[in-house]
Amino acid sequence: MDLGRYFSRIGFDGAATPDEKTLRALHRLHVEAIPFENLDVLMGRPIDIELEAVFRKLVAARRGGYCFEHNTLFAAVLRAIGFEVEPLLARVRYNVAPDVRTPLTHMILRVRHGGRPWLADVGFGGTGSTAPLRLDTEDEQETPHEPRRVLRRDGRAVAQAKLGGEWKDLYESTLETPAPADFELGNWFSCTHPRAHFVNNLVVTRVDGPRRLIVTNREFLVREADGSAARRELGSRGELLALLAERFGLELPGDARLRAPGFGE
Repeated sequence: MDLGRYFSRIGFDGAATPDEKTLRALHRLHVEAIPFENLDVLMGRPIDIELEAVFRKLVAARRGGYCFEHNTLFAAVLRAIGFEVEPLLARVRYNVAPDVRTPLTHMILRVRHGGRPWLADVGFGGTGSTAPLRLDTEDEQETPHEPRRVLRRDGRAVAQAKLGGEWKDLYESTLETPAPADFELGNWFSCTHPRAHFVNNLVVTRVDGPRRLIVTNREFLVREADGSAARRELGSRGELLALLAERFGLELPGDARLRAPGFGE
């Protein structure tokens, strides 16, 4: 892990020590600097979650990625600084009916500092947290954006966000240690299964100061800190590519064949 190049990528110039201040700073800067995106999936490229490949893509090539990529990188960074980090898997519950059982396709991190467990997750897209959350309390926790909390329900930890004045489930986890192959299976499903969300939808997001920038297929949404949002429909593939470059810092190779849902083949 080349911490210097990672710190340059996210704009961190503080003292990298394994404490709460560093954890919070890195978490916030990461989601502001490195977009969440599934462009490789829509270009027919397999997602490699080995650390070397993730570093090359997200840091050296200045691209983004989805949860398995973001949190693989963030875990390696935290370990290199001196944190104790354990990767875990979760089931997405955001906008999912209560009776629908979702697969284990979201990667999160349990981070320990001073004997206290934290939930770190820099890879949950447009509703992701901009701060780590304490895992030893169910109390409401403030973040630079909306309030968060982690409830215990039927033996699972449920991450929630307060959106529009209402608590919404985001994902749930038993917090049990998965086998390494479980991450490979979750990643494989997410980037190849014909019914997987990221195979059928374009998703690009980034935190931009107090606001969030979100592209979902042809819609570009700017959500302000107060919950208000401005939406516009992207009129062409060219407009989409220009937006990705200007607002997300994503420059695709000239020969890239991006299958963008809503824009035709």
